Amino acid sequence: MPITAFYASLLAFLFLLLSVRVIAQRREARVEIGHGESAELLRRARVHANFAEYVPLALLLLAFAESLKAPSAFLHALGLALVAGRYVHAYALSQTPHNLKLRTLGMMLTFVAIGFAAFICFAFAGLNLIV
Repeated sequence: MPITAFYASLLAFLFLLLSVRVIAQRREARVEIGHGESAELLRRARVHANFAEYVPLALLLLAFAESLKAPSAFLHALGLALVAGRYVHAYALSQTPHNLKLRTLGMMLTFVAIGFAAFICFAFAGLNLIV
Protein backbone atom coordinates (compact mmCIF):
# COMPACT_ATOMS: atom_id res chain seq x y z
CA MET A 1 0.00 0.00 0.00
CA PRO A 2 2.39 2.69 -1.16
CA ILE A 3 -0.13 5.54 -1.15
CA THR A 4 -1.13 4.99 2.47
CA ALA A 5 2.52 4.50 3.43
CA PHE A 6 3.45 7.83 1.85
CA TYR A 7 0.79 9.80 3.75
CA ALA A 8 1.45 7.88 6.96
CA SER A 9 5.11 8.91 6.75
CA LEU A 10 4.19 12.59 6.34
CA LEU A 11 1.91 12.34 9.34
CA ALA A 12 4.52 10.49 11.39
CA PHE A 13 6.86 13.47 11.03
CA LEU A 14 4.18 15.77 12.42
CA PHE A 15 3.45 13.31 15.25
CA LEU A 16 7.12 13.36 16.22
CA LEU A 17 7.22 17.16 16.11
CA LEU A 18 4.14 17.43 18.31
CA SER A 19 5.63 14.88 20.72
CA VAL A 20 8.87 16.84 21.01
CA ARG A 21 6.90 20.05 21.67
CA VAL A 22 5.06 18.38 24.56
CA ILE A 23 8.30 16.99 26.01
CA ALA A 24 10.03 20.36 25.76
CA GLN A 25 7.15 22.10 27.52
CA ARG A 26 7.07 19.41 30.23
CA ARG A 27 10.73 20.10 30.92
CA GLU A 28 10.23 23.85 30.95
CA ALA A 29 7.21 23.60 33.27
CA ARG A 30 8.82 20.82 35.32
CA VAL A 31 5.71 18.65 35.08
CA GLU A 32 6.06 14.88 34.83
CA ILE A 33 2.42 13.83 34.48
CA GLY A 34 -0.62 15.85 33.54
CA HIS A 35 -0.24 19.55 32.83
CA GLY A 36 0.23 21.01 36.30
CA GLU A 37 -0.67 24.68 36.20
CA SER A 38 0.75 25.17 32.70
CA ALA A 39 -1.84 26.30 30.17
CA GLU A 40 0.78 25.98 27.43
CA LEU A 41 1.52 22.37 28.36
CA LEU A 42 -2.19 21.59 28.33
CA ARG A 43 -2.51 23.20 24.88
CA ARG A 44 0.42 21.25 23.45
CA ALA A 45 -0.73 17.99 25.01
CA ARG A 46 -4.23 18.45 23.57
CA VAL A 47 -2.89 19.22 20.09
CA HIS A 48 -0.84 16.02 20.30
CA ALA A 49 -3.77 14.00 21.69
CA ASN A 50 -6.16 15.34 19.07
CA PHE A 51 -3.75 14.15 16.39
CA ALA A 52 -3.50 10.73 18.05
CA GLU A 53 -7.30 10.49 18.27
CA TYR A 54 -8.07 11.16 14.60
CA VAL A 55 -5.11 10.04 12.50
CA PRO A 56 -5.13 6.27 13.20
CA LEU A 57 -8.74 5.84 12.05
CA ALA A 58 -8.14 8.03 9.01
CA LEU A 59 -5.05 6.05 7.97
CA LEU A 60 -6.82 2.76 8.57
CA LEU A 61 -9.69 3.82 6.32
CA LEU A 62 -7.22 5.06 3.70
CA ALA A 63 -5.42 1.70 3.82
CA PHE A 64 -8.69 -0.20 3.50
CA ALA A 65 -9.73 1.98 0.55
CA GLU A 66 -6.38 1.34 -1.09
CA SER A 67 -6.70 -2.42 -0.51
CA LEU A 68 -10.16 -2.30 -2.11
CA LYS A 69 -8.54 -0.81 -5.25
CA ALA A 70 -10.09 2.65 -4.96
CA PRO A 71 -8.79 4.98 -7.67
CA SER A 72 -5.39 6.49 -6.90
CA ALA A 73 -6.67 10.01 -7.49
CA PHE A 74 -9.27 9.57 -4.72
CA LEU A 75 -6.69 8.12 -2.37
CA HIS A 76 -4.29 10.99 -2.99
CA ALA A 77 -7.07 13.55 -2.51
CA LEU A 78 -7.97 11.95 0.83
CA GLY A 79 -4.34 11.73 1.90
CA LEU A 80 -3.69 15.36 0.97
CA ALA A 81 -6.82 16.51 2.80
CA LEU A 82 -5.78 14.57 5.90
CA VAL A 83 -2.19 15.83 5.91
CA ALA A 84 -3.25 19.41 5.22
CA GLY A 85 -5.95 19.22 7.86
CA ARG A 86 -3.63 17.92 10.54
CA TYR A 87 -0.84 20.40 9.77
CA VAL A 88 -3.27 23.34 9.63
CA HIS A 89 -4.97 22.24 12.87
CA ALA A 90 -1.65 21.86 14.70
CA TYR A 91 -0.44 25.24 13.43
CA ALA A 92 -3.70 26.98 14.39
CA LEU A 93 -3.60 25.66 17.94
CA SER A 94 0.07 26.50 18.31
CA GLN A 95 -0.72 30.20 17.99
CA THR A 96 -1.46 32.33 21.03
CA PRO A 97 -4.31 33.02 20.93
CA HIS A 98 -5.18 30.11 18.66
CA ASN A 99 -6.55 30.81 15.20
CA LEU A 100 -10.15 29.58 15.27
CA LYS A 101 -10.67 29.84 11.50
CA LEU A 102 -7.61 27.71 10.73
CA ARG A 103 -8.48 25.30 13.54
CA THR A 104 -11.93 24.84 12.04
CA LEU A 105 -10.47 24.40 8.55
CA GLY A 106 -8.07 21.77 9.87
CA MET A 107 -10.87 19.80 11.47
CA MET A 108 -13.08 20.14 8.39
CA LEU A 109 -10.33 18.72 6.18
CA THR A 110 -9.80 15.87 8.65
CA PHE A 111 -13.53 15.10 8.73
CA VAL A 112 -13.72 15.22 4.93
CA ALA A 113 -10.85 12.73 4.69
CA ILE A 114 -12.41 10.36 7.23
CA GLY A 115 -15.93 10.71 5.85
CA PHE A 116 -15.03 10.18 2.21
CA ALA A 117 -12.64 7.33 3.05
CA ALA A 118 -15.44 5.66 5.02
CA PHE A 119 -17.83 6.14 2.11
CA ILE A 120 -15.35 4.69 -0.37
CA CYS A 121 -14.77 1.69 1.88
CA PHE A 122 -18.50 1.21 2.33
CA ALA A 123 -19.19 1.45 -1.39
CA PHE A 124 -16.30 -0.70 -2.58
CA ALA A 125 -16.71 -3.34 0.14
CA GLY A 126 -20.45 -3.37 -0.50
CA LEU A 127 -19.89 -4.03 -4.20
CA ASN A 128 -17.58 -6.90 -3.32
CA LEU A 129 -20.24 -8.37 -1.01
CA ILE A 130 -22.84 -8.35 -3.79
CA VAL A 131 -20.61 -9.90 -6.44
